[in-house]
Formats: sequence, structure tokens, C-alpha cells
Amino acid sequence: MKSWDAIVIGAGIIGLTLAIELNKLGLRVLVAEKGEPGRESSWAAGGMLVDCPGETSPELLDLATASARMYPEFVHELQDESRLKIDLRSVGTIVLAHTETELHLGPVEFEPALHADGWTALYLQERCVDPRHLTAAAVAAARHRGIDFSSGDHVLSLEVADGKASGIRTNKTKFAAGTVVNCAGAWAGQIGPHLFPTRPVKGQMLCVAMPEQEMVRHVIRTPDVYLIPRSDGRMLIGATVEEAGFDKQTVPETILKLREKAIDLVPRLAKAKILEAWAGLRPGTPDKLPILGLTSTPGYFVATGHFRDGILLAPITARLMGQIMTGQTPQLDVARFSYARFSN
Repeated sequence: MKSWDAIVIGAGIIGLTLAIELNKLGLRVLVAEKGEPGRESSWAAGGMLVDCPGETSPELLDLATASARMYPEFVHELQDESRLKIDLRSVGTIVLAHTETELHLGPVEFEPALHADGWTALYLQERCVDPRHLTAAAVAAARHRGIDFSSGDHVLSLEVADGKASGIRTNKTKFAAGTVVNCAGAWAGQIGPHLFPTRPVKGQMLCVAMPEQEMVRHVIRTPDVYLIPRSDGRMLIGATVEEAGFDKQTVPETILKLREKAIDLVPRLAKAKILEAWAGLRPGTPDKLPILGLTSTPGYFVATGHFRDGILLAPITARLMGQIMTGQTPQLDVARFSYARFSN
């Protein structure tokens, strides 16, 4: 039976990026995915690369800042290896909030179509990326590197021999490897023997065609809705945060409410055609922080639970997990993200 040095469970952006990192470190890698690679939470994401105090939890800020700094080179490498274009935008973000003191930093000058009366406006130098471009490029880059994929294999459990990881068992077969990492997102807790406390957190959103391609240039974010323009004239409008189990159905009333909130901010969006609506399942944890590092089973690792930050944290997660899995000291301390914090 063919064997690999490492098996990555899950082909979202976290699993794909880690598989590429392990390949760079000289390992033969298999990615096992229950469906089509890159078509779950990563495909459904908005792609805002948020890495500033007040917007990012203090516990995640070091990782977020490091990962955001890696993004230009990360995207460049994926584009180079995949020969696919990734829409990475550096225009910035306008954050709107209601406060007692109104502080307007020129939102009307930034965005003539934006109706910001009564809001406090803050400009942030953030990037955003199209996650669908990103995941497609990551899949192509991984295949270009000779990384193996097993699609349609639902991983049921870790295989253990002599107290150590020895591979995985799926609904169809078994695969052998002395190193296994669980990157299965919202489904990570369904794979034995370690029942990671991950759960799906539903997010509904929609995509429209702006009446004019550059009608809105910046990401616009409020407590209730965010607008993410793409370079091709599309705009994403999102997103809900719902505890709805593994339900990925969209609710027409919810989609219309998101659209109405967007029109309140940019009235000209009333003329925008709805192209698509969907729901994704973010991998949540009890403390809203990822689970990274070793488990109590030698050779078995975990990188999951990134909640709303999976796209942002993919480059640094891959770097740190690659270091941990090959016995190096990680460049950032990940002790606070250990699975051991849930042992009690």
C-alpha cells in the first residue's frame, strides 16, 4: 500500500496552504477531502484581511499581523505556481460606527456613492482578497508540486499503531502516514479519537453586479453589514453569524435584509443585480480562537477553528504548523492555541 510522509485532512485554504508548506519542507503529502477541494468555508468567505487592534481579538493580533504582512508574497507565489490570477486589493477599508463623537475622515471624498451621514468613519490600510481565486490557485499550485489528493473520501478516524499516528481511515479505504494533521474546519470534531470542540457557524451572504465597475472602491464595514468590491465590478454583501448546525440553506428574507442594509449605505446599489447568494460554515470554537499544534497522540496534529479568520491566517498557520510538524521551534508562540486548553 502506498504511503506518504504526511496526510492533511481537509482541503480548505488552511489545509491546502499547509500541504504546500510541508511539500516545501521535503515531505510527500496527501490531502484527503470529503468533497471538492476548496469548496466549503474558504469558497464562501469574504476575504477581508483584518489585522488591527479593536477589529482583531488581542489573542490573535500577533498572528494576524504576521500573516497580513506575508500576503503579497504568498499571493505572488501561488500565482506563479498556478498560473492563475488572484484578486488582491490594497485600496483599504472604511469602518463606520455610531459613536457620541462623530469623526469623519473624508468618507464622502473616498467614496462619493457612500451615504455616511450620522456615522463615525475610520480609514484602515487593509487588504482584501478573493477567496475563490485564492483557493483555486492553491489547489492548482499543490497539484503542480505533485501533492496527491483524495477527493470524496470522508475521513472517519485516525489510525493508530503502537500509540502513534499511522494514517487515516475513510468511508472507502485507509491511507498510511506517520504524520497526520486535522484541518477539517467545522467537521474537525467528527474525526476520532480526539473530539475537537469545533462547530459550524453559518454565514449567509450575496454577490451583486455594481452598476458601474468602480462605483465603490474601498471595503466598507459596519457592525451590521460589510461591502467588499471586487476588481471585476462584483460586490460581496455579508454576512450573518448564525448557530444553525450544518444547514447551508439561504433564507430569502435574510438575503434581502442584507441587500437593504447595503442600499442604506450606498443607495445606488438599488440598481445592482443579484448574481448569487450562498451560506458557508465557519469553524467555531468555544473561545473563538483556533486550535493549533500537537495532540496527545504522537504524530497527530491539528490546525482548525479559525472561525472568521481562516483566509487571513492561512500563510502564518502553514508556516507555524510546518515548523511544529518537522520538529522546529515555531517563530511565534502558539501555546495559547493548544488543544490542551480544552482538556478540562
